[in-house]
Amino acid sequence: MEIRKILVWDLPTRFNHWLMVGCFAVAYVTGESEAWRLVHVAAGLILAALVVFRLFWGLAGSRHARFSSFIRAPAAVLGYLRGVVRGEPGHWAGHNPAGGYMILFLLAMAALVAASGLALYLEWGGELFEEVHEVAAGLMLGAVAIHVLGVLSASLLHRENLVRAMFTGLRRGNPEEAIARHYTWAVLLPLAATATAIWFALHL
Repeated sequence: MEIRKILVWDLPTRFNHWLMVGCFAVAYVTGESEAWRLVHVAAGLILAALVVFRLFWGLAGSRHARFSSFIRAPAAVLGYLRGVVRGEPGHWAGHNPAGGYMILFLLAMAALVAASGLALYLEWGGELFEEVHEVAAGLMLGAVAIHVLGVLSASLLHRENLVRAMFTGLRRGNPEEAIARHYTWAVLLPLAATATAIWFALHL
């Protein structure tokens, strides 16, 4: 099997990924500041809009962006993790089985953080949503840390820079696993989601 650099991640997936990273970072560091409250709310709303786009793109996007390509049976996750322990992880062009479930967890936590934050901002539910918001943010931060460690360890095991791959879209794989194009036009969708979220934040 020929292994070489192929296009795996389309542009909307990469763009949405880094926008979500930025929004969560901004929301987290502004969470305790009253002066930056609007920025915090806007970052949270944009994060929610990007989750909606990612759910849509997970159904209608390119091959490796679809949930069907990386959500596998628990046995596949255990097999992958056993391979990691042995130093012999299997090769996956897209997300590995463990990484696939991490993506779902991160999306779920992002949605919960954003929804509870909006409810808190609108003064619904009082202390209940405040606690949910704080717990969800903490869980998401922990998951992000585990995700980063997983990416770094996989980069070492596979001898491939996976962080760079999420910028370029290119990584090692069989030519038959490549996607045909970047789907550049679809970047308009997360941009539209971002613009809608900003408008909504300004009109709350």
